[in-house]
Amino acid sequence: MKQSIVMVVLLALASPAHAQLGGLGGALKKAQQAQELKQKIDDLTFSEEEERKLGEDVSLKIRERFGVVQDAGVHKYVVLAGTVMAQQSDRPKLPWTFVVLDTDGVNAFASPGGFVHITRGALGLIANEAELAAVLGHEIAHVTRKHTINAIRKSNAIKLGSDQAGGRAALIAAAANAVYDNIIENAYDRGDELDADKVSVELTQKAGYKPSTLGDFLNRLAERNNSQKERNGLFASHPETKERITKIGQLAASAKAAALVEARYRTNIKYRPPDITSIAVVTEGSAGLAGSSGKEPEKKEEPKKGLGLGALKKTIAQEKPTAQVSASGGARGVGADRAAKGGSNPSPVKVSVSASEVDAFKKGIA
Repeated sequence: MKQSIVMVVLLALASPAHAQLGGLGGALKKAQQAQELKQKIDDLTFSEEEERKLGEDVSLKIRERFGVVQDAGVHKYVVLAGTVMAQQSDRPKLPWTFVVLDTDGVNAFASPGGFVHITRGALGLIANEAELAAVLGHEIAHVTRKHTINAIRKSNAIKLGSDQAGGRAALIAAAANAVYDNIIENAYDRGDELDADKVSVELTQKAGYKPSTLGDFLNRLAERNNSQKERNGLFASHPETKERITKIGQLAASAKAAALVEARYRTNIKYRPPDITSIAVVTEGSAGLAGSSGKEPEKKEEPKKGLGLGALKKTIAQEKPTAQVSASGGARGVGADRAAKGGSNPSPVKVSVSASEVDAFKKGIA
């Protein structure tokens, strides 16, 4: 034992002093950074400023994936409805941002820090302002309850090597990738979805809308999705839709608020939902997409005449401008809303609403 100790000391003395101190100090510092980062990942806690940065990164990915409707009027209407709902939440002071995505797919996405996205396909399927409020309320709940952050914490989705132990920027970048994947795949667990439904019912009622309208929308969505064999877009994750509709009905049973505000909705939103089998979708293997190889899609031979749509390649949920696109995705037993093609312009549409405009909007909820 003593011989071993002497050998270690002699070897240490034989090394230059700067090598001893630099190497040992560097290794200790790196180990400490790795341990600190591991703790941050385990805790996955962010300041409000960091949460906003995370949300901005995720929102950019979503906008690049689906594009943004370049219509200030549509955006202003959605911002007004979203602002009314956000004001009822337990985080009304967040800098809430509402984005209308340019895709036929029926979907909605929330990212941390106050970013809520809804597609024009969803706006087309929604029947009235109360349903819009309920859908936005569901997404607002995912933000206020931090469901996306909780989901990646539970799944241990963030993996960083010791060479990435450089700090918060690396953590936020890794979290943004994980959150984006989670959002696109609608990977909330049963408890989170039920919680978001419950909060949506509460916020809708507080705002003066009929709170059972989330269930009305889900009913229509379920009927539309009957042909889909796989999970498809908005509210597609567990629990099953019928169970959720039942629970929403129970929560809203004693509510007195009853406003639908259909006329104002139809005045501002002119979209109509396309048939699910006609939605253009992005084919599997598109470059730069989660779940794909990251390589450019290989050129495929055109299907021979007589082959059905089932012979086409299965779709995935994301795209790039160079991606292959096909129509009638729903007929292939794949969630067309999840794989829907998006527009080409990701630029945000900046609109502002004043306090007086929000107050006037509230007075129209009747």
